[in-house]
Amino acid sequence: MNDHYPDRTHTTDSITSLSYREAGVDIDAGDRFVQNIKPFARRTLRPEVLTGIGGFGALFEISKNYRNPVLVSGTDGVGTKLKLAFQLNRHESIGVDLVAMSVNDILVLGAEPLFFLDYFACGKLDVDVATVVVSGIAAGCEQAGCALIGGETAEMPGMYPFGEYDLAGFAVGVVEKTQIIDGAKIAPGDAIIGLASSGAHSNGYSLIRSIIGSHSVDLDQDFHGKPLSDALMAPTRIYVKPLLDLLKQLPVKGMAHITGGGLIENLPRILPAYTRAVLHKDAWIMPPLFSWLQQLGNVSDAEMLRVFNCGIGMAIVISADQADAAMQHLHASGETVWRIGKITERAADQSAIAIK
Repeated sequence: MNDHYPDRTHTTDSITSLSYREAGVDIDAGDRFVQNIKPFARRTLRPEVLTGIGGFGALFEISKNYRNPVLVSGTDGVGTKLKLAFQLNRHESIGVDLVAMSVNDILVLGAEPLFFLDYFACGKLDVDVATVVVSGIAAGCEQAGCALIGGETAEMPGMYPFGEYDLAGFAVGVVEKTQIIDGAKIAPGDAIIGLASSGAHSNGYSLIRSIIGSHSVDLDQDFHGKPLSDALMAPTRIYVKPLLDLLKQLPVKGMAHITGGGLIENLPRILPAYTRAVLHKDAWIMPPLFSWLQQLGNVSDAEMLRVFNCGIGMAIVISADQADAAMQHLHASGETVWRIGKITERAADQSAIAIK
């Protein structure tokens, strides 16, 4: 994987000959890690990838099927969900979270994700843990249909506590210029469809950790037939393939990835100034995890809707007369969907969204 190597600078002084390993950076471990992750990256490759893994940069050819291609980029992390991963020693799905946060973001513009790069930073490289994390990143890329084309591993002694790491991800996609989805065509009367989330995804975990920490919650306790930790660590759902398929069939007017800020802050980002989204909170089923968190933490309805996705991971806006067809198509693709609201005219004194 491109640049997945620690810095190879060596440090000496005039008295004692020191090695980089003694300074805290193990080059050999970094090399073993690169060899471990190459098979995962290979599984994600697309025909447009022109270079192998391990160079200084990656080459990717844009398909000639596009007449006027526009590149769309996005970057994100996983946030403090990582703290739970460290606490539980569960690293398998964190990589999926990382990919999902970026590819779902560029998807809302109508973009097909092409390739992904990751940044893995730690104080001391644990090859086994890092390999598990990157295998999850590769799994996320396979779900999104994009190539894991490069990355960087930074081993920086003293920068991170023992056993912890940080992640960042970068996605690049492409969309035909005439097919960019920017919300400009959204109009009063349009329907809003919500796609179910798989859980809290990768947002609100500082509040989640505060709630479970203040109540000394046993994360192994039974929660609706499975350990609570499973519900808390469920990977972020990747909506790329079903929604790209939908876009080939029906003219979607707008899409919003429901991340930090919830429906309250994310849906208005795609609305024209004169429109308003009116949602009905009884129109969809809020997963038990959110009800449990709200009750245990005594969290207000307004705060829940501002912090969490509350069961809706992606929202799409489409003409009312095509809403049923869109829902049937998404159901057939394996998505759980609800018609959660509509677009209305917005008066000067009204907010951009109302939840009733």
